[in-house]
Amino acid sequence: MHPGYVAICGVALIASLCTPAAAQWKWRDKNNQVQYSDLPPPAGVPEASILQRPAAVNRRALPTLAASAAPAASAAPAGLAAPKGVEPELEAKLRKEEQDKAAKAKAESEKLAAQKADNCSRARNNLRGLTDGLRVARVNDKGEREFLDDKARAEEVGRNQATINADCN
Repeated sequence: MHPGYVAICGVALIASLCTPAAAQWKWRDKNNQVQYSDLPPPAGVPEASILQRPAAVNRRALPTLAASAAPAASAAPAGLAAPKGVEPELEAKLRKEEQDKAAKAKAESEKLAAQKADNCSRARNNLRGLTDGLRVARVNDKGEREFLDDKARAEEVGRNQATINADCN
């Protein structure tokens, strides 16, 4: 074997042995002592007391951390650091989603208001035509043109008035 090959294999072996050390948990216990472990802290440890997590856990737990980051940060004692693991990109993404939802709701509300205004305008124009005494005709199911009699005119006036009451402010 070539001596360089042995050296490279040795370095790779040492590097692979060092990777578990990076997957360490760090938290403060109830006595305010810093604890280190390759296992997660006990269930009773508050989120604000967890100082460091393994990188793989940070990626998987980000959505739950983002939801609890604000309450945990405000509940943390003054001497403790804010919980790590919430990435600024995720916070920005969550804010963007909230803004998109708000913009979508606003656009839907504006669309509904425009439809109501259009309905109101049409109903007022129809009502004006009906009350001015103009002859009004419509096409029946057979495709024939027929004029409204007094009874049909009164029904149309009532229908338009109901639309005006519902859609006009």
